[in-house]
Amino acid sequence: MAERVYPSQPPTETPRSSVSSAEAILPVRKPFPEPGTHVIHVPDGTVEVAKPRKWRRRCCLCLLCSGAFVFVLAVTVGILFLAFRPRIPRYTIDGVSVSSFDLSAFTVDPVFAVTVVADNRRNKRVGVYYRDGSEITAVYDGLTLCEGSWPTFYHPPRNETRFVTELRGSGIRLTAAMQSALVAAQRQGKVPLEVNVAVPVRIKFGAIRSWTIKVRVRCEVTLDGLRENAVVIDRRCRVKVKIFG
Repeated sequence: MAERVYPSQPPTETPRSSVSSAEAILPVRKPFPEPGTHVIHVPDGTVEVAKPRKWRRRCCLCLLCSGAFVFVLAVTVGILFLAFRPRIPRYTIDGVSVSSFDLSAFTVDPVFAVTVVADNRRNKRVGVYYRDGSEITAVYDGLTLCEGSWPTFYHPPRNETRFVTELRGSGIRLTAAMQSALVAAQRQGKVPLEVNVAVPVRIKFGAIRSWTIKVRVRCEVTLDGLRENAVVIDRRCRVKVKIFG
């Protein structure tokens, strides 16, 4: 018997895409952001457009105001200095009286009565207000022996003021080398000390008062001995003024 031959089915054709090959190759163009905006890329591929925030404008405004304030302040200070020509007062140590200082002991409780002279005679129209928060220390070879404070008062122009302030120390321990050096200096009649002052002040320009200014005074003093009514053999004082801060 002859074999039957069945006709083969024609191959199925895939539907053609409506997009041409050229269009499939070209990348998709993303729309450009509007002027004055910021583009933020999110990990999932989406793009978010954020508009500038108001805080940046406020920050710029604050910077401009701060700059204007600093400029006006600098101009005001310059005018005051030119008009009043302030001079730094002179400070000196006129006397030191020492008590309760036993050089034979390693632990001492010294008491210093320091006579200070503040000379403001060089200023004709500038006064000084000495305020709370001051500190005075007496130091030997880096060791603070006693401390006290500067009195609060108003120092008028063309005036010299003399006052006595008391400095106290408690349980101050001396090393053997320091004690030996003090005994030797006492015998020679030349005991070197430092008197350091830090006092906040406000300057008075006529009817205007300045902000608080920090004044520091460092005096190197040589006494003829650690005793009552000691004689000041030598003294040198330096003054530093911190106008801002």
